[in-house]
Amino acid sequence: MEEHNVEHIADSTGLRLLAVHAHPDDESSKGSATMAAYVAAGATVMVATCTGGERGDILNAAVGELAHAHRDLAGVRRTEMAEAAAVLGIEHRWLGFVDSGLPEGDPLPELPFGAFALQPLERAAAPLIRLIRDFKPHVIMAYDENGGYPHPDHIQAHKVAMYAYEHAANEQSSPELGPSWETSKLYYDRGFAPERFKTLHYAMLEAGMESPFAERVKAWEEHPDEQFFGWVTPHVTTTQIHCADYFTKRDQALLAHRTQIDPNGFFFAVPETITAKVWPWEDFTMIKSSVPTTLPENDLFAGLR
Repeated sequence: MEEHNVEHIADSTGLRLLAVHAHPDDESSKGSATMAAYVAAGATVMVATCTGGERGDILNAAVGELAHAHRDLAGVRRTEMAEAAAVLGIEHRWLGFVDSGLPEGDPLPELPFGAFALQPLERAAAPLIRLIRDFKPHVIMAYDENGGYPHPDHIQAHKVAMYAYEHAANEQSSPELGPSWETSKLYYDRGFAPERFKTLHYAMLEAGMESPFAERVKAWEEHPDEQFFGWVTPHVTTTQIHCADYFTKRDQALLAHRTQIDPNGFFFAVPETITAKVWPWEDFTMIKSSVPTTLPENDLFAGLR
């Protein structure tokens, strides 16, 4: 086994981390090894999922004919989410909104009536404000301004997380949702950090393997002023969490979402042994902090211990 334990997460008993996600499966593809690592260190970790993922596509050919999924995708996705949460050791809450679906076409079609992305921000954020005031997280993990990638529910999830972060701390705002709580730190996930994919690309070539990122890396190196992924916002990584020992749990949690995750797809394109060796971290950008900390960090709870 590779020597992954170069850095250890300090005992995190009594600390609380909340991650805000748009759909079931997002929690497993973004920051899940970090969450599992903090659970193992004693922290309480909760995921808030904004929608039920009712309009997701069945992306795994192996379950494409699964009658239950076609008859009741929402129910199947709840079962998948429960299985993934158990793998990661996290607590979980549904915020209760309806998946907007991913609009496709030119021009793009209108979003369906009642969709999460169409909800007024104050209404969409209310369940999260209540949850923050009840759970009392020290740290919140959220998406950047473009939602991590520009799905309408991801962009709305970003807006909701930012609004709830601010308003949950304001005792004058929505007092009916519980006593105010100020979350000390807020981070954006940087799962699509271009430097990570470039490093993985060259590591695969060095190992004599074909890289799935060859075309993107070539285009990026020829035009470095352009984004590696067109939707990635140019935030700088401030915080890297060493969590390679939990990449297996990350993959198990992803595979629990069997209707959504292709076991031969993008998330499994690089062998775990290579990822653990050359990029044993998950990447985040610290956006807000009310406690003193020094950048770069290797701990989401830096300044809180």
